[in-house]
Amino acid sequence: MLLSPLLVSPKVLLQFCISSIHSIFASVFAKVCSWKKKTAREGESKRLAAADRKQEQSGGDESATTPTSVNYHFTRQCNYKCGFCFHTAKTSFVLPLEEAKRGLELLKKAGMEKINFSGGEPFLHDKGEFLGKMVQFCKVDLQLPSVSIVSNGSMIKERWFEKYGDYLDILAISCDSFNEETNQMIGRAQGRKSHLDNLYKICNWCKQYKVAFKINSVINTFNNDEDMTEQINQLNPVRWKVFQCLLIDGENAGETALREAERFVISEAQFQEFLDRHSNVSCLVPESNEKMRNSYLILDEYMRFLDCRAGRKDPSRSILDVGVKEAICFSGFDEKMFLKRGGKYIWSKADMKLEW
Repeated sequence: MLLSPLLVSPKVLLQFCISSIHSIFASVFAKVCSWKKKTAREGESKRLAAADRKQEQSGGDESATTPTSVNYHFTRQCNYKCGFCFHTAKTSFVLPLEEAKRGLELLKKAGMEKINFSGGEPFLHDKGEFLGKMVQFCKVDLQLPSVSIVSNGSMIKERWFEKYGDYLDILAISCDSFNEETNQMIGRAQGRKSHLDNLYKICNWCKQYKVAFKINSVINTFNNDEDMTEQINQLNPVRWKVFQCLLIDGENAGETALREAERFVISEAQFQEFLDRHSNVSCLVPESNEKMRNSYLILDEYMRFLDCRAGRKDPSRSILDVGVKEAICFSGFDEKMFLKRGGKYIWSKADMKLEW
């Protein structure tokens, strides 16, 4: 009921007006709050729907990029100075062992079957003990079918085989030439020590301690005319991986690179000539730049996947922070090329039926 201003005092009238204004403001405020809550609910609903779509998309990506075979470059430090190195000593960081194990366990849960430890030189850190403990963890605790290492061979001692050899399936030694002077020119050496003496010694240790022996060679301007048939047949590795020298911006090419590998680069025709020369070597597995660039799942020292599609190494976020499922979406991994180049093979020494 409205009050007539003639029947009430000015004081009462003022109180009535103030009360009315408060009621109006309260009503408006309530409507605004209600509108904000509704908008927030709609926004949250849209956000969740978008997150669900992204998760579904990630799920599809994950199924296409299961980390079956992973290369973990846990250190960048090395005692060699190979001029074409495409994973150079840009940092000295190494994860604590327990953090590295946590990441390896995440990878196993995501579908990893094979882990390859590399560097840098993986035997350099803690004189190989850090590496040995990871190898043992992967084989005993994670029960991985295959555990392998790529090394230059210069730091390996027989006592390492005595302690950890049972847990290692494959040891790959990098050797680009069977001419000591050529290895020196490439940088595949430390001082005047013989790289080839180490190669033959480690080959014998692998036989003694039942580890499959493998050789990796990078074909470049200094060795592309060489014929290695006799020596490879004599060493008889389970696989001889032959890579075409690859340029990676920021690693071995470009202003920020620690190496200048342009002078090592050979053409596709030169690479093919080398392959033709060794066509009778049954264990040869060739990898051109096209096959190699995007067909490896590479983890750096921070456990970040490295995407090489742009000709450089663009890191994802660490799997330790965001998990394998999210990080692997940014790996640039080409699974079709991985399978085409023979990335999936008999990689457990228990299945190789080797004559030790």
